[in-house]
Amino acid sequence: MAVEYTCCETGFFIHIVIIVFLVLFAGLMSGLTLGLMSLSLVDLEVLAKSGTPIDRKNAEKILPVVKKQHLLLCTLLICNAAAMEALPIFLDGLVTAWGAILISVTLILLFGEIIPQSLCSRYGLAIGAATAPIVRVLVCICFPIAYPISKLLDFLLGHGNRALFRRAELKTLVNLHGNEAGKGGELTHDETTIIAGALELHDKTASDAMTPISEIFAIDINAKLDRFLYLLMS
Repeated sequence: MAVEYTCCETGFFIHIVIIVFLVLFAGLMSGLTLGLMSLSLVDLEVLAKSGTPIDRKNAEKILPVVKKQHLLLCTLLICNAAAMEALPIFLDGLVTAWGAILISVTLILLFGEIIPQSLCSRYGLAIGAATAPIVRVLVCICFPIAYPISKLLDFLLGHGNRALFRRAELKTLVNLHGNEAGKGGELTHDETTIIAGALELHDKTASDAMTPISEIFAIDINAKLDRFLYLLMS
């Protein structure tokens, strides 16, 4: 397709604005796909109940959006694909076909994938909460297409399971949060020991807490304790 618009024409600037919008929109969808889908429901519920005030507020905004994970995933991927496919069409009106391909690939790779995903992987909770209203609107727009696909995924893969920790995993998690682990945890050695001991009670029996008869001793009920301790230590 030949170049339709030259610099400084009205159509040229309209195409530039559309191209910038498509790149930013594709980047937002790509970043949200990584940022929102990497947040488990368990993590969000924990943050909503016991996080910092800001984290609680953000988690409460995101939870209703993330609950239907397959519907959210389909919506974000459909919007991302639509933006990326439309970008070369508008670039083709400004540059040659090869130029449109090279520019679109470069823009999408840099501003539509690398930078957005880097930001959302670090600030996914805050960005997800800020864009939650936009995501809700996109879910409604893409619902006729995304909903059947999401139901098919639910049928084939099942609904998103809550990733709860087993006892051994909880014990390891507690140990990692201890200040002795060197990872910035706030739990002291005594606190981690008490919590780990409580988690191990399920697997312990009475024999584990008993002392062999060969290792115990008895004293007469009328014996003087201080004299006995002296004999024991001598």
